[in-house]
Amino acid sequence: MNLRIGTVLEASAHPNADKLLVLKVDLGTKQIQVCAGIKAAYAPETLIGKQVVVVENLEPRPLRGVLSQGMLLAASGDGEGPILLSPEKPIKAGAQVK
Repeated sequence: MNLRIGTVLEASAHPNADKLLVLKVDLGTKQIQVCAGIKAAYAPETLIGKQVVVVENLEPRPLRGVLSQGMLLAASGDGEGPILLSPEKPIKAGAQVK
């Protein structure tokens, strides 16, 4: 898996799915679109500028009619919704997670 730090540039509700958000994420050398099942836990406007951990080398595939080019890493437990993983302090978009 190729894990990279991405910075969320845009976020909106998925037009055809109740639980998905569509994010435009900057990975430093490129921008990708990611569909993520985090709508119940995050309002789109709270994600703009947030740094997240992205699985960058997945095969792009459509999710309910919208192309997703990666996956966000998140944790969950104790009945809580997903909690996005992010760096402790700001780092350059595209930095490799080791």
